[in-house]
Amino acid sequence: MTPNELSLLLGLVLAHLVGDFLLQPRHWVEERFRLRHRSRHLYYHGAVHGGLTALVLLVATLLLPDAPGPAGALGGALGVGVSHWIIDLVKARLPGTLRWFLLDQALHLSVLLLIWLAWIGSMAPLESLGAWLLSPGVLGVAAAYLIVTRPLSFAIAMVLTPWSRQIEEAGTLDQAGAQIGMLERLLVLSLVLLDQLTAVGFLLAAKSVLRYGDLREAGDRKLTEYVLLGTLVSVATTLVLGLTLRLLLSSPI
Repeated sequence: MTPNELSLLLGLVLAHLVGDFLLQPRHWVEERFRLRHRSRHLYYHGAVHGGLTALVLLVATLLLPDAPGPAGALGGALGVGVSHWIIDLVKARLPGTLRWFLLDQALHLSVLLLIWLAWIGSMAPLESLGAWLLSPGVLGVAAAYLIVTRPLSFAIAMVLTPWSRQIEEAGTLDQAGAQIGMLERLLVLSLVLLDQLTAVGFLLAAKSVLRYGDLREAGDRKLTEYVLLGTLVSVATTLVLGLTLRLLLSSPI
């Protein structure tokens, strides 16, 4: 993949982000959910994306020697505009949840990827990506990130069961502790894999500062010990996992 081909892909993604998040007023979205296919702003939104895509593709005709040209730019822009209108129309019939938002964005980006592959006239980038995704290093890192989410949450909860029965922490969000723990482990694992162990100490210090006031006001020694125990178990297991993975990745096969 040449730098110009990569620039085309990034340009298409940038145009999508500008059209979807900077040039789409909130009342356009509200009208789309209310009127669906009768919303004129839904058509405006598709036209904005088509125009931005056309601009990127026209610039690409100057950078890529084998680019389809202005006619190809018009076809690509039309494809993006129409597909965006269809995808957003379907989304308007679904709940506005994170799941559907991520699916919506994935579909839009898939269309852009197909247009990009058509413009560069090669499937080599996908083949290279597939080979990279199936490499031992990537599979090992993916497995580690998966382990530190729900699997470790269940394991830590079982480890802390004898003490959790003695703790009744009121005034907290439902499942907030589990979500905080997962994010904490994801950050710790990332820092370990990046060989930034010092930053792990800063992360623990920041969490201690945030929890210090609550624990002091609660005046509950059991709660303090329980939070400390949970944090140490969570961080220690993630550190061991991250360091073990680093050792395996650095050792010759």
